[in-house]
Amino acid sequence: MEFIIDTVNLEDIKEAVEYMPIVGVTSNPSIVKKTSPKDFFKHMKEVREIIGKERSLHIQVISKECDEIVKEAHRILEEIDDQVYIKVPVSYEGVKAIKKLKAEGVHVTATAVYDLMQAYMALAAGADYIAPYVNRIGNLGNDPMELINELSNRIVQDGYDCKILAASFKGVQQVRDAFNYGSQAITAPVEVLKQIFANPSIEKAVNDFNSDWYDVYGEGKGICDL
Repeated sequence: MEFIIDTVNLEDIKEAVEYMPIVGVTSNPSIVKKTSPKDFFKHMKEVREIIGKERSLHIQVISKECDEIVKEAHRILEEIDDQVYIKVPVSYEGVKAIKKLKAEGVHVTATAVYDLMQAYMALAAGADYIAPYVNRIGNLGNDPMELINELSNRIVQDGYDCKILAASFKGVQQVRDAFNYGSQAITAPVEVLKQIFANPSIEKAVNDFNSDWYDVYGEGKGICDL
């Protein structure tokens, strides 16, 4: 089970990796726009410095043609490092690019997945991660969890070395469902993951425990004060 954050905001990344078991960072052009760094590569290097080599970094290309996608992938790998996962949308040209990049040994995250057959194409092309867009699929009237479940079954059945990286979330319920239906990883905005801890019952439970403790040992007297 992998928690990955979908942001390039440096302060959000610093906080997330300090507080939560975050194993990676994803981005796309729309995510980049939210922060709008003047020097894209310098900024992404800073992201890498924060998360280290032990966490994955996923960066998306913007070209639509295979040869240009591959060129952009090479530039990203040269500017940052060869451990970056190149995010490639699963279009007709994108699948061709995934095949070429995997033949070179490049890490690839297949993204913009809306349909199971799209996912199967990316799987057969050798993608390391496949990212179905959960909320967007649901908004189109389809069932993203059915896609995740069937894709997960196919990965296990055929023995593929690939992980489902569910993306596009609006709330915690979608994240929980994605894991429960077979996704090995999710990528979500930091604010969505922080909603996990926004339950007032958690704070009430802690306050009740503290109150009972202070009734025994005195107000303000903690464990370290004994």
